[in-house]
Amino acid sequence: MKALVLAGGAGTRLRPITHTSAKQLVPVANKPILFHVLESIAEVGIVEVGMVVGDTEDEVRAAVGDGSRFGLAVTYLRQSAPLGLAHAVVIARDYLGDEDFLMFLGDNVVFGGVGPAVERFREHRPDAQLLVTKVADPSAFGVAELDGDGRLLRLEEKPANPRSDLAMVGVYLFTPAVHTAVGAITPSERGELEITDAVQWLLVAGADVRVLEISGFWKDTGTVADILEVNRRMLEAVEPAVLGEVDAESRIVGRVRVEAGARVTGSTVVGPAIIGAGSVVSGSYVGPATSIAEHCTIRDSGIEGSIVLARSVFDGVRRVESSLVGRDVEVTAAPIVPLRHTLVIGDHGRVLLPPTTLGF
Repeated sequence: MKALVLAGGAGTRLRPITHTSAKQLVPVANKPILFHVLESIAEVGIVEVGMVVGDTEDEVRAAVGDGSRFGLAVTYLRQSAPLGLAHAVVIARDYLGDEDFLMFLGDNVVFGGVGPAVERFREHRPDAQLLVTKVADPSAFGVAELDGDGRLLRLEEKPANPRSDLAMVGVYLFTPAVHTAVGAITPSERGELEITDAVQWLLVAGADVRVLEISGFWKDTGTVADILEVNRRMLEAVEPAVLGEVDAESRIVGRVRVEAGARVTGSTVVGPAIIGAGSVVSGSYVGPATSIAEHCTIRDSGIEGSIVLARSVFDGVRRVESSLVGRDVEVTAAPIVPLRHTLVIGDHGRVLLPPTTLGF
């Protein structure tokens, strides 16, 4: 079995971050989302991975390399434009050959991995196996309608009036039968070849299409709120450790990881949180669900429930919450006093914020 990982797409809902960075490389718990996907693939014993890339190919290549760091062999497959998930299968046809494959969207996170799903597929080997889960707003996803015995009746892509609350998770398992299906469908109204249409074609053709409902946490990290939620949950599983320096005037509370080379002085860090290698936190408060990447400076500031990417600086800023901050950003104080700030800042940004005397 091979794996097909989709790491293209524009990530429009994450702009301005994705103006300068691939959405799959936004870190949660200081590790790119794509790395979590590749680790899940390696855990099920798959070695050969086709990586579908687009305009951010150079950045993805630089981050992933040949895949050996994950125990994988990665082959890059260029997609000229984001023309749909089924189109990714089309361009990967020669790479996949006649092997079964796991297709995994590179910006999706499945807590607990995909081991049970892959094991079930290997045991029964249906033509297609879909993962689904209950969601509050199924109209934003591909939706699966089942009969009373749990058999798949039909699929719809982002329906205005969903027939069920079961959304398709961005993990699919296929035999080579899917290649006939993607060759038979036409572009949707969105101008894309939808994998939902391909699976529906298989279903109508009498193929064996099965559904596996997962109960664990899953997220399509397409928005800032989604990424912050995944970051929080990932941090809850981080192994706490103080590998850097924490002075006697500082307090470390709860599940906190201070990486090697990081320094915490005169500060309070409340977990779950992570302070990246080479970062300095001084006279500050870092609250729960916060990831500070490598070589950042947090000085006389308060931040919580946020992700701060590499080499960014907060100086005299109180209080920042629920924010996603890009690389090489500087956030400093200005003369007026708002109570709170919520930020989404692209790479190399410069933001001037007022100081406050209200504390953290």
